[in-house]
Amino acid sequence: MPEEQRVIFHCDCNSFYASVELLRYPELRGVPVAVCGSPDDRHGIILAKNEPAKRYGVQTAETVWSALRKCPGLKLLPPHHGQYREMSRAVNAIYARYTDRIEPFGIDESWLDMTQTWRLFGSSPAGVADAVRRAVKAETGHTISVGVSFNKVFAKLGSDYKKPDAVTVIDTENFRRIVWPLPVNTLLYVGRSAQNTLAGLGVRNIGQLAAAKDEDLRAALGKLGPELGAYARGEENSPVRTADERPEIKSVGNGLTFKRNLVGEADVRAGLYALADEVATRLRAHGLYAAAVQVLIKNPDLKSISRQKPLPWPSPGARDRRGGPGAGKSQLEPGRAHPHAHGYGAEPDGRTRGTPALTAGAGASPERKTGTAGTEPGRHPQKIRQDLHRPGQRHQKRYWPGGH
Repeated sequence: MPEEQRVIFHCDCNSFYASVELLRYPELRGVPVAVCGSPDDRHGIILAKNEPAKRYGVQTAETVWSALRKCPGLKLLPPHHGQYREMSRAVNAIYARYTDRIEPFGIDESWLDMTQTWRLFGSSPAGVADAVRRAVKAETGHTISVGVSFNKVFAKLGSDYKKPDAVTVIDTENFRRIVWPLPVNTLLYVGRSAQNTLAGLGVRNIGQLAAAKDEDLRAALGKLGPELGAYARGEENSPVRTADERPEIKSVGNGLTFKRNLVGEADVRAGLYALADEVATRLRAHGLYAAAVQVLIKNPDLKSISRQKPLPWPSPGARDRRGGPGAGKSQLEPGRAHPHAHGYGAEPDGRTRGTPALTAGAGASPERKTGTAGTEPGRHPQKIRQDLHRPGQRHQKRYWPGGH
């Protein structure tokens, strides 16, 4: 890798939740294992699976009964989130020996800016990445995959490219050969909706995205389109942010999986009120006023619908977002959605391009009135993805952890 280039690592713990559990149950190594919530409490979703379970086609976020159909011998284990957080801190402490510029991307992934420090530990970035990989494995029992590149997006692609327990280098010389043939949805921030939209433009791999015209991408995807094109061309250059670099908040959200289906408008509103109150409390704590709201609902068949609407005036309170005079008429159809999960969120200053919660959500676009922005505290108990930020912003990734 040329010396003038930045050196960015993306370190991803392989099958993290399942790996932590297998430290307690070593006799299950080699057996298909999945970590899941309790089906009796309406949380019967696969949170993580090990490599043997992956070979049966078990997928993160699918229902337990669906996973058992694929793999009748699947061993189910309950989650222990406190242990996952403790192990995450231990792994990041190892990373901190190599650089002080560490940006977590969820509980099991981190970007490391090694530009100024890699020469202290080896003769090449790849060699240092391999040393980090070996240290984590020796001291924690976990394997990690490391992507080494000149920006964060390609480093992330590198850690996904070869798993488990591997190092992949994507540099200015080889990224066209390695990255461009990959399906477009392997690029960070290309979800299913964007993938389908790009397919309508004839864009199915990352190379085609790189070659697409910005005006066509903007017409199809708005501001996101040219950003994705730049990512595909290797032009992403956002910094790795440390914990004390707190950017402007882009969204505030809340979500909940209910223990029974909600049927009818009164039922839905009752659930939504509690979520709106929680989001309003967070907005006020950060000195933000909501300018738009979003609701996302997932039904028992895991089908999601979402609606979004601006408020006629900014508000820090819950009343305008739960049915008061500023909320407008609900677009939900009583008796049709039968939601079992809801969420609520907020995005500052009229921005409305966040990604809704995976199970369900409602959101609001705040504009700042007082106070200083900070990273939204806490972790949603269902790990719903409420905030999706660009690589240049501090990540608080909350989602069913794919591949963990």
